[in-house]
Amino acid sequence: METETVDVVVIGMGPAGESVAGQLAEAGLDVVGIDRELVGGECPYWGCVPSKMMIRAAHLLAEARRIPGMAGKVDVTPDWAPVAERIRAEATDDWDDTVAVDRFVGTGGRFVRDHGRIVAPGVVEAGGRRFAATRGIVVATGTAAAIPPVPGLADTPYWTNRGAIAATELPGSIIVLGGGAIGLELAQVFGRFGVSVQVVEAQERLLPLEEPEVGDLLAEVLAAEGIDVHVGVSAAGVAHDGARFSLVLSDGPRLAADRLLVATGRRVDLGAVGLGALGLDETARSAPVDEHLRVADRVWAVGDVTGQGAFTHVGMYQADIVVADVLGRAHEPASYAALPRVTFTDPEVGAAGLTEAQARAAGYDVRIATVQVPQTARGWLHKVGNEGLIKLVADAATGTLVGATAVGPNGGEVLGLLALAVHARVPVATLRTMIWAYPTFHRGIEDAVRALDLPATRTDPAGA
Repeated sequence: METETVDVVVIGMGPAGESVAGQLAEAGLDVVGIDRELVGGECPYWGCVPSKMMIRAAHLLAEARRIPGMAGKVDVTPDWAPVAERIRAEATDDWDDTVAVDRFVGTGGRFVRDHGRIVAPGVVEAGGRRFAATRGIVVATGTAAAIPPVPGLADTPYWTNRGAIAATELPGSIIVLGGGAIGLELAQVFGRFGVSVQVVEAQERLLPLEEPEVGDLLAEVLAAEGIDVHVGVSAAGVAHDGARFSLVLSDGPRLAADRLLVATGRRVDLGAVGLGALGLDETARSAPVDEHLRVADRVWAVGDVTGQGAFTHVGMYQADIVVADVLGRAHEPASYAALPRVTFTDPEVGAAGLTEAQARAAGYDVRIATVQVPQTARGWLHKVGNEGLIKLVADAATGTLVGATAVGPNGGEVLGLLALAVHARVPVATLRTMIWAYPTFHRGIEDAVRALDLPATRTDPAGA
């Protein structure tokens, strides 16, 4: 096999990989981008973009149903057809990445649609070709849906998020296995479109990675919308009779539905990309990166494969660091202390930094304050659909926030100020002197800030 010498090879052309490859090509490097699937990755075709179109449509139905008693009368008839059509026409281009490929090639890069694998330090094979990268290799292979080893599951036509996004018709009923962000977002969408939904989460509460109050609140909201929620139980077995699924719970009961959606997390495959050729552990849960996203000499990793949260915004943040490092430019090292994340349920869940439990485990002198959104002025005015809370986690030693959660209407937008406060280590004393616009949802932060029980004397965080 003849070896082609290039500057950089990027394996995986999802949001982060595409950004790295495009920027380096625009900088004048000879870049080869490799992906066996669609350029752009999970986010625009099966994740963030089409799912938020679904969520927007479901929110409209919910808002219309809230009109009685507030503004008049309305008859609501859900119709999935325009949602499915919009996903194909506006988000995925019917799962055709021609525009994305042309965009990358237009920067001067070369694209290979195949599986890329590192076969030796600095050497990548793909599509029957071998590339020797003189400047480096960037691994951006993302994650795939993690399928639990439930007896019988592998032999059934279950959905992952991809099947749910691509659906042109909705089932009459569905079981959602997994109560994390993906599972809950899709469960609520289907429920609002008239599908009978059952959610199964093995942990003790929904959204187990967030504050416990959040999972409890969402369980109440979903139950009020007619969604059957099972927490603290797992799937003991799955079967499909050609028409319907049956799922046996670990505590005995059997559930049945037309469809089964498996949303139990994501997994990396370091073996498939060949990290073993660099002497690394291919069974690890993520690529072992340093603060510059380096995996080994002249090898970087970026995006979901790094294990820093399966979020497009994290991958794009990392992409800029990798580009700077490859080009030898000065840059700030990666930091995830104020990592923002949003679950687009209704109410919306926004969070940044550490949860209370994480902060205590990290050894902080923790102080917390929680405000219920319905008790704020804007929540009272909003009336229906105003469920939510704002929770602040502060370090008493520095008088700054180390974590925050905003749940409620537009919770992800309210999060913006909180994420900034955590990131910039803004003293709580400074936040208390702000003028907060009235009546807004973010004004609830003021109530929470004032409720924090912090010492009168604190260490200046800038000098900590």
